Amino acid sequence: MMSVLLRVEGVTKIFGHQKALDEFSFDLKSGEIHCFVGENGAGKSTFIKILSGALSPDSGRIFYEGKEYSHFTPDESMGLGISTMYQDVELIETLTVADNIFLGNEITGLFGKIDTYSQNRKAREIMDRLSISLNETLLVEDLSAAQKQILQIVKAFHMQAKVLIMDEPTSSLGQEETKALMEMIKDLKKRGIGIIYISHYLEEVFEIGDRITILKDGHYEGTYRADEITVEEVIRKMVGRDAELFFNRAPVQIGKVMIEVKNFSRHGVVDDVSFQVHRGEIFGIGGLVGAGRTELINLIFGIDKKDSGELCIKGRNVEIKNPSQAINAGICLITEDRKQFALLGDRSVRENVILVYNEVFNRRMIKKKDEILIVGKMIRKLQIAVSDQEQSVLSLSGGNQQKTVIARLLLSKSDIYIFDEPTKGVDIGAKEEIYKLMVQLAGEGKCIIMISSDMPELISMSDRIGVMRNGKMAYILPGKNVKEEELIEYFIGVK
Repeated sequence: MMSVLLRVEGVTKIFGHQKALDEFSFDLKSGEIHCFVGENGAGKSTFIKILSGALSPDSGRIFYEGKEYSHFTPDESMGLGISTMYQDVELIETLTVADNIFLGNEITGLFGKIDTYSQNRKAREIMDRLSISLNETLLVEDLSAAQKQILQIVKAFHMQAKVLIMDEPTSSLGQEETKALMEMIKDLKKRGIGIIYISHYLEEVFEIGDRITILKDGHYEGTYRADEITVEEVIRKMVGRDAELFFNRAPVQIGKVMIEVKNFSRHGVVDDVSFQVHRGEIFGIGGLVGAGRTELINLIFGIDKKDSGELCIKGRNVEIKNPSQAINAGICLITEDRKQFALLGDRSVRENVILVYNEVFNRRMIKKKDEILIVGKMIRKLQIAVSDQEQSVLSLSGGNQQKTVIARLLLSKSDIYIFDEPTKGVDIGAKEEIYKLMVQLAGEGKCIIMISSDMPELISMSDRIGVMRNGKMAYILPGKNVKEEELIEYFIGVK
């Protein structure tokens, strides 16, 4: 009989006014694959970070091998045998396979020098026990995506992990690579390791899972044996929200084609994607993690180089090789990661708002008096809650930081606006203000491309929805009357 390794009771985590996890309970047995499903934003990542020690819960209890904890520190979590494989592989590319296995726990010889021979030999012994044929002397940068995932499992095995948390481990793998990883996970289960497996790919969940726990908007929706629930029932429990969560947007007249993407490709991430967006239209793009949504936008905006394809704006072919050319062609990008890619963190609100305006209009002589008038007008227009224009932009709330980025791009007088996760990390009030602004832009004849993982946002804001899957634009659906359950089925390939 399998014993309970890990149990959490009533765990709650709050960020600002939002409960990322609300009174969540969960347990994991030794030798069990317990699958964890839910949409983006359901609370899965928050739970992983609590177990790995990256976050502390605001309330609730954690029991590990019968002992109670209020929270874990990262060292404590690893020391207890909890190993986390994040979606983004955490390996040192310039070190060998063996070096990565023993990283932080190196085998040393005389004068503390790393004993490379012994590390290679022991790494080979560990991988032989797991029937893995990786060459221990290869650099990690020379491994495939699947081999890197397998190497993370080897590291966990070497550290004598009792609990292995796997976050979307197959999102960047092909069919054969996924099959090999599935077999390895089944082998780990036989060795008594408890596995928390997080995936949007429900066919994988039903192939390897013993139990399935469903989260929706931070709330626990139930735990089921995999053989007592269907894919359709899981999807219904993952979605299905109250009508008030959907924004009721005003209709806008749609005009001629503004931008056309023709046969865009970049090896391994985007595959022959084509679509058009019209004046006054909000074209939503949805899909699972790793589907290629942001990668496609990076090609359009010139952040990454495409292998093939054409871009047509207002009927004219345009070659965009970098973001500056994109801005000059009338395209603006409101990026998902505003802190890393959009905000000048050590600068004021004024400097952040005026940035693109000065560049687009070639202002060599910058007059602060003019800037103050222009920025003040944008602060009032977007209702940015700021005490002073010289206030640090990082001191603002998430919603006001996002509105600062939008204010900057509105000053560019562009025709095409790309919003990548426009309301990520903002509160409900700020969400509605951003939605109204997007509709206003559409009403002015602008065209909007919106990438979103928020299902109510995608459905209520989009005139049409492009479904990305495995780097392809698999479907283009009318936004009106599409249901959440249907959209999830399109995302995962049930339809």
